[in-house]
Amino acid sequence: MTLRINCWSGPRNISTSFMYAFGQRADTKVFDEPIYAHYLRVTGRQHPGRAEVLASQDPDGEAVVRDVILGDHPTPVVFFKQMAHHAVDLDLDFLESCRNMLLIRDPERVVTSFAKNVPDVGVADTGLSIQVELLEAMLAAGEEPLVVDSAALLASPEPMLRLLCGRLGLPFDPAMLSWPAGPKPADGVWAKHWYASTHRSTGFEAGVPSTEPVPTHLRPVVAEARSLYERLVGYALAV
Repeated sequence: MTLRINCWSGPRNISTSFMYAFGQRADTKVFDEPIYAHYLRVTGRQHPGRAEVLASQDPDGEAVVRDVILGDHPTPVVFFKQMAHHAVDLDLDFLESCRNMLLIRDPERVVTSFAKNVPDVGVADTGLSIQVELLEAMLAAGEEPLVVDSAALLASPEPMLRLLCGRLGLPFDPAMLSWPAGPKPADGVWAKHWYASTHRSTGFEAGVPSTEPVPTHLRPVVAEARSLYERLVGYALAV
């Protein structure tokens, strides 16, 4: 039976690095944001490279779910890097056939970074409201939520990945800790707009915490997003 993992993240997190980590596993095939074109089609949002994204993927989200997410794959594990805010106007019943995890980051950093590419960023763009909906659905179903805070992962990559793999029923693979620099075959066509720093990386690197202030006009967005983040972070894995 195929293990299908959806990693539901917000933007400007370490979700691409997370995809690269799983891509190092011999038992896993990874997919980069398979419902991005669907999201752009149904919302009309203007993102860098919009036309290229729409041309590169099937913009029918239901077809992507049927043919890609729930489709046949040559590996026993399939990892889907997903942006939570892409899950709009879509029947989410397929989640019952997958393992779902939530990757979160402090909204102050998410909003400040995302606004550089999408200036009119709002709370919906952070994906936090949908992540909270997914969390509540997990709790209602009696599931133990899988929530990873990127700061904790960057602080202790190996212990966190070992814990996560255990929760997913997978053996930990040390290969997940590093990858070669540069673009990857799984990258979406939007990589040139968003992945420059990730392409320079060769592993999970904590770096120096950003001290860039939140633009004044975005402070209400951060304030609204923070209550959602606080709901999620209480369930985050700890090592």
